[in-house]
Amino acid sequence: MPGKKAPFYKVIFRNVFRRVENMIFLLKEKLVERHFLYFSSIMVAITCALAVILLKSFAHNIFLYANKINTFLKLPYINSILPIAGILLTVFVIKNFLNGKLEKGSSRILYAVAKKGGILPKKQMYAQIITSSLTVGLGGSAGLESPITITGAAFGSNFAQKYHLSQKDRLLLLACGVAAGISAAFNAPIAGVLFAIEVVLTDVSISAFIPIMISAATGAIISTAILSNDVILSFSNVKEFNYRNTPYYILLGILAGFVSLYHTKLFQKTEKYFANFKNKGYRRALIGSFILAIMIFFFPTLFGEGYESIKTLSESNPGILMDNTWLEKFNKNEVVLLGFVGVTMLLKALATGITLGSGGNGGNFAPSLFVGSYLGFLLSKSINLLNFTHPLPVTNFTIVGMAGILSGLFHAPLTAIFLIGEITGGYDLMIPLMIVSSISFAVSKQFEKHSMDVKHLADKGEVFTSDKDNNILQSIDTSVLIETDYKTILETDTPEKIIEIFSSNSQRIIPVLNNDNELVGLIEFEKVRPHLFKPYGLKFFTLKELISQPKELIFLGEKTVNSIRKFEISHCETLIVLNKGKYYGCLSKINILVSYRTKLKELIIE
Repeated sequence: MPGKKAPFYKVIFRNVFRRVENMIFLLKEKLVERHFLYFSSIMVAITCALAVILLKSFAHNIFLYANKINTFLKLPYINSILPIAGILLTVFVIKNFLNGKLEKGSSRILYAVAKKGGILPKKQMYAQIITSSLTVGLGGSAGLESPITITGAAFGSNFAQKYHLSQKDRLLLLACGVAAGISAAFNAPIAGVLFAIEVVLTDVSISAFIPIMISAATGAIISTAILSNDVILSFSNVKEFNYRNTPYYILLGILAGFVSLYHTKLFQKTEKYFANFKNKGYRRALIGSFILAIMIFFFPTLFGEGYESIKTLSESNPGILMDNTWLEKFNKNEVVLLGFVGVTMLLKALATGITLGSGGNGGNFAPSLFVGSYLGFLLSKSINLLNFTHPLPVTNFTIVGMAGILSGLFHAPLTAIFLIGEITGGYDLMIPLMIVSSISFAVSKQFEKHSMDVKHLADKGEVFTSDKDNNILQSIDTSVLIETDYKTILETDTPEKIIEIFSSNSQRIIPVLNNDNELVGLIEFEKVRPHLFKPYGLKFFTLKELISQPKELIFLGEKTVNSIRKFEISHCETLIVLNKGKYYGCLSKINILVSYRTKLKELIIE
C-alpha cells in the first residue's frame, strides 16, 4: 500500500529549503573562506533577529492585552491568571515535545564553548523560542534575552556544523548569534559585540571582531526596521551629567554591588528549592505559578519582563505604576510609592527564581535591568525627599542603576556601560555609567568570584570562561589518553621480570599488582637503574625491596585540572590510574600537554 503523501505546503517548503541549502553550498565552493564566514554571519544574524522580533512582539502584545482587561476589572486579575497558564503550558511542551528536558540559561553557551567545542543541540534553535514565549510572554517574571542568546548561539553553531566549518569558525558563528540577539533585542549593536567578546569568547584576535560586528549590525538593522520603539527599551528624557552628583553615583555603585549579591543568592536558593521538589512536573509548576500569581496580584509590575514599568519610573508621573492595584488610591503619595518600589525590587529575585524553578523558561538579563532601575529610582527619590541637597535627576539614576546591577550580576561592566549608553540614544551619561558599573563590579567580584551564570558550573568544575587554561583543560577527556597496555608484574614475580620489561620498552615505571588486580606498588626505573648494569643485576634483591609507593594516584573520570595538579605535586611524568580500587592503566603528563596544545590551536579565533 503506497505511503500517505505529505501535504503540498510541506513539499513546497522542503523543496525551497533544499534549494537554499544547495545555493549556500555553492557559495561556499566559490567564495574564499573569509568571505563565506562574513556571509554566514549575516545569515545567522537574520534568523536570530527574526526570532527576537517574534518573541518581543508576542510578549508586548500580551502585556497590552492584559492591561486593557485590568483597566476594565480595576484589579490585576488577568496578570495573575496568565503566568499560571504560561508555566503549565511550558511544562507541557517540555514533557511532550522536548523529551522532558530543556537546558536553560545562557550558561549552556559557556558550557558548550568550554567543553563541547561550541556544539549546541539542534532543538535549541526552536525550543527556547517556544518555551520562553509561553513563560515570559504570558507573564512569567523573567527575561527573554537569555533564551534569545541561546537561540542565536544555536543558529550559529548548527549553521557551522551544517556547512562543515572548522571548530574555530563554529565558535565564532556561535558568538555572532549571541551578538545579533543582544543587538536586535535592544537595538544596541556595540553592546551586542561587547557581550559576545566579554562573556562568551574571552580570547579573540582583532580580525574576529569583523564577523561579530557584521552580525550585530545586521540584527540591529532588522530589529529597528520591524519593531516599534514601544517594544524596544528606549529612553529620551536624559539630562546632562552634573559632576556634583558624583558622590551619589558612587553610593549607587556600592549599593548595586550588594543588591547584585542579594539577587544572585536569593534567586539561586529559590531555584534550588523548587529543583529539589519531590513532586516535579505539573504539580510543582502549579504550586510555583500559584505563588507567583499571588505576588503579581499585589505587585503587578512583576508581570513579564517589566520593561514598561522601567520606562514609567523614568518619566514624570511614576505613580502610574500603582494604577489598577490595591494601592491605587495612594498613587500620589511619594512615600507609599517608594515603599512599593522598594518591596517590588526585593521580590524580583524571588519571583524570577519561582518562575524558572517551577518549570518556566527565561533568564536574568531583563530582571537585572528591572532591579537596577528600581534601585536607582529608590535612591535618588529618597534623597530628594530628604531635601538636604540639590535635587538629583531621578531619570538619570533610574537609567544608570540598570548598568550597575547588570555589571554586578554578569560581571560584564563594558556591556553594561555601552548597552545603557546605546538605549539612551547618546553618551551623556558615560561618566556615571562608568562609575556605577565599575564600582558594582568590584563589590560583587570581591564577594563572589564568578558571575551569576557561571557560578553553578564553576562550582562543579565544568567551566571557567575567563580562564583560558582551565577552559582548555576541562575540554580534554583524559580517559582516552590513558595507556592500558602498560607491562605489569605480579607481587609473586621474580626481579628478573623487571629487567626484561625495562630492556624491551620505554616504560619508566612498572605497576606491581596482586592476583585481584589491586595495586601493591610500583617499580621505578630511576631507583633500580644503578643495579641494572652491575654484574649481578638484581639477583640478590627480593621484589618487595624494590617496590615503592606512588606519590599520587589518579582515579578514572577525575577532572583534568586535578590530574595536572597531582603531576605538579608529585613531580612525576607518569601516574597510575585506578578504577574502583583496581588497576586500570597509566596516564602520562606528556599526553595531556600534547592534547592541550592541539586544543589551543583549535580554539584560537583569528
